[in-house]
Parts: sequence; C-alpha cells; structure tokens
Amino acid sequence: MIVLAHLSDIHIDLGDRNQERAERVMRYLAGLPGRLDAILVTGDLADHGLPAEYEQVATVLTTSRPVLTCPGNHDDRATYRKALLDEPADNTPINRAHRVAGALFLLCDSSIPGRDDGFLADETLAWIEATLATDPDAPAFICFHHPPIPLHAPFVDRIRQTGEQRLAGLVSRHPNVVALLCGHAHTAAASTFAGRPLLVAPGVVSTLTLPWEAGGPLDLVQPPAIAFHILADDRRLTTHYRVIP
Repeated sequence: MIVLAHLSDIHIDLGDRNQERAERVMRYLAGLPGRLDAILVTGDLADHGLPAEYEQVATVLTTSRPVLTCPGNHDDRATYRKALLDEPADNTPINRAHRVAGALFLLCDSSIPGRDDGFLADETLAWIEATLATDPDAPAFICFHHPPIPLHAPFVDRIRQTGEQRLAGLVSRHPNVVALLCGHAHTAAASTFAGRPLLVAPGVVSTLTLPWEAGGPLDLVQPPAIAFHILADDRRLTTHYRVIP
C-alpha cells in the first residue's frame, strides 16, 4: 500500500497569509500518527518566481517525509531549478522521476514560460515515454500542474493544458499508469483521462468559486484543503479530500 498526500498552489509570496496557510497544512501532515509515504506538491510553489520566495518555499516544505514537486505557471524554471534543485539555472522543462514505496512518480513540467496556460513539450512527452518504459511493471503516476481537460469552470478552463491528445495516446500505451495528478484549478475535482483517473488537488492558497456558486472567481476565506491518495496492493486507487481548519 502507498499513502500519498497531495497539495497544490501554495503561492508563497513573502507575505504572512500564504505562508501561514502552507505551514498549517505541513504541520497537519507532520503530526499524522499513521503512514504517509510522500507529499506531492503539483505546482505554483512561488507566486512570482523570485529567489527569496523559493527560499521561503524550501523552509515551508522541509519535513521528515519525502516531498515531490513540479513547477506551475507562477514558477520560474531557472530560479526553481537553482533554488530548489541546486542545479544550474536554465529554462528547459523541469522533469524528474522518483520512486516511492515501489511506485514511480513522474513529475512533469506543463508550464509555458510567460504564460498561464499549459502544454507538455515534445521533449517532456519523450521523457515520460522513456521513463515509463524503464519499468513497465511498476505502478506509475504522471504528475503535472495544468489539468488536461475542461473542468467546466471558465476561469481555469481557458488556461488549462492543451495538446492533450498527445498525452492521451502515450497513456494508452502504458497500462501501468495508475492515475494522473495535477493542481492549478484551486478546487478538488475528479474525472478520467485516457481511461485513467485524473485527480485535481484543491488549492492551499484559495478555493475556486464554481460558476453556479455566488461570488468569485476565487474564495480567499475557505480554509486550505488537500487530497490523500491510497494505492492498494491490488492497484485499486482511493482518494480522500481533507479540509485543514
């Protein structure tokens, strides 16, 4: 069994509010008495992509459990790479793979520098294909920031991931892909993509107001929330969503 905590969109901006909300979530996770194999953060770690913001991100996300991250549209590739990965700064896609409790997590860069919408570059798709092929029997999660389907919320649908047919074809060739995990929408959501679960983490910094709700587009009052994904030994995936008061 694998237990994964999934959060997204902490938007650290050097202010107290966003930091407090992210720290509240991390304190909750640190205090869990039971099993937690890893913490996944699917993008928008910083709000403006500034070096000082990533210094704060690194402090906030420091914990005894493995933390897996990928960039979002508010992140800056070069600064992210230098500050969080201790690598030379450049603007190529940031793609990393990690193994956790026997599962393969592919952390993909769906950001487009200078834009809010998303797209998986050809080199990222080639990397996903090659990485999945290294161990076709291992359960695999493909993780990125932008949802590759409409969520029926115009505020985020206009800046979702496009070119998704290429990804769908790739996923269909790899039956070991258990699910696709993303953020960006600031709302808990569940759907399917290429016949696999597509699970969207709620936002830590704010909550999306849906078109049939009053107000909007973002609710800054509701508390942060996270998802727990549990992969059983029979590869059945279960997800729970939890509000962090």
